Amino acid sequence: MRIRPTLSWTPAEDLPPGTTDLAPVVDALSAGGVLVLSGAGISTESGIPDYRGDGGSLSRHTPMTYQSFTATAGARRRYWARSHLGRRSFARARPNAGHRAVAAFARHGALSGVITQNVDGLHQAAGSEGVVELHGSLDRVLCLSCGAFSARHELAGRLEAANVGFEPVAAGINPDGDADLTDEQVVGFRVVPCLDCGGVLKPDVVFFGETVPPARVEHCRELVRRATSLLVLGSSLTVMSGFRFVRQAAEAGKPVLIVNRDPTRGDPHAVTRVALPLGTSLTTVADRLGVTLDGGPAQTV
Repeated sequence: MRIRPTLSWTPAEDLPPGTTDLAPVVDALSAGGVLVLSGAGISTESGIPDYRGDGGSLSRHTPMTYQSFTATAGARRRYWARSHLGRRSFARARPNAGHRAVAAFARHGALSGVITQNVDGLHQAAGSEGVVELHGSLDRVLCLSCGAFSARHELAGRLEAANVGFEPVAAGINPDGDADLTDEQVVGFRVVPCLDCGGVLKPDVVFFGETVPPARVEHCRELVRRATSLLVLGSSLTVMSGFRFVRQAAEAGKPVLIVNRDPTRGDPHAVTRVALPLGTSLTTVADRLGVTLDGGPAQTV
């Protein structure tokens, strides 16, 4: 199954308003066995914008699709120029209170697992272990010809050497680490090939329109089967890649709880949606559980 490039979602029915009552979330975590599913909204307090919230990147930016990336050298040049510049700022982001709270819940024994739709690695940086990166990671690079993997920082060094003086000013940074640049700003950017076979390099992330590896999907489904409840953090659930796990949990009679300021595609399946900022909400939940968050304040891009 492929992720369709679904860029927006319009509720087909009147959804119940969000609440400010965190008690159901506290109760679920107290009971244990909670599976976390996080989205871009958990990283906004680290300075990484989300896709669809107020000021989200989709208001100014259409994400690269797999079909476009593989179709032309020009699309790949545009992607790598924007991604190369964006990574410099993206890599400076640090975990915020939301990420630290999730790690603390796991140390407290409240979680059965963490699935993230994000590619920023901030859950792991906050101390979460065994995180399933549903859409991959920007820290890895894949050759589409020979299948070799390599580290993103190694590619960054090669791109720096091939593009000395490339210092355009970006209009913004997007959730996928892509900087907002014009076509004129990327003219002349040199893309480097795979060192093993000379093939096309792609970040090890799932683009819109690309297949999530079946084994990864099945692993996530198994995590849902083992969980007692599903806690969605900062996701509109617009794309099927995450929404299917909400439907699976609900169909199995497992409570679905959502913390997201705006309505989501999963609201009809949820027992509650808390419409509060994630950092504040999860810090409050941690206090009520007597759980201590490690680390200091977030460093933003």
